[in-house]
Amino acid sequence: MWLSKQPLVTWIIWAVLLLASITGLFTQQWSVVFVSITAIVLTVLPALFVSRFEIHLPMSFLAAISIFVFATLFLGEVYDFYERFWWWDVLLHGGSAMGFGLIGFLFVFYLFEGDKYAAPPIAVAFVAYCVAITIGVTWEVFEFLMDVVFGLNMQKSGLPDTMGDLIVDAVGAGFGATAGFFYLKGRELGGPQGVISEFLMLNKRFFRKRRR
Repeated sequence: MWLSKQPLVTWIIWAVLLLASITGLFTQQWSVVFVSITAIVLTVLPALFVSRFEIHLPMSFLAAISIFVFATLFLGEVYDFYERFWWWDVLLHGGSAMGFGLIGFLFVFYLFEGDKYAAPPIAVAFVAYCVAITIGVTWEVFEFLMDVVFGLNMQKSGLPDTMGDLIVDAVGAGFGATAGFFYLKGRELGGPQGVISEFLMLNKRFFRKRRR
């Protein structure tokens, strides 16, 4: 059962979001209800996705997804952390872009079934970078739609905020793709590469051509 495979921090976040949505209903704070329910859905979707396709994610990765959604939508929008702390947006976008870079690398590596010699490391890293940038752009479109349709203020200062986010996304995606590049080159640097190694170990059947 996919629920039993969730880290403790995800359960805590779900409890906080559920309590916030119930409180928002009683106090008629509809924006809080909407944001809380949206955050719950976005934290549940990855778990359902990996369960459907029998993919095993490291606990640290599942926890990171939940923390990111919670920090972005709930703390950022409901408690206005974006305005309180100038570095909040930079931290979240940079960290998430690095994660998306790793996801892009793992996706491309999966297409080659783990064969390090099927494509040049620089090509794999470049495609991973593009995947991460695409996800970042998609998120900016999501923010725009939320502002237009539901009257939120996710874009803050509009174009400057969007462009700043995309620049940070580009830097973070570069770090994530670079970690994948050095992994293929056989240089174990730790950090993000630890996530790569753990994911490959948990999903060996998808990387049958992987060689040490």
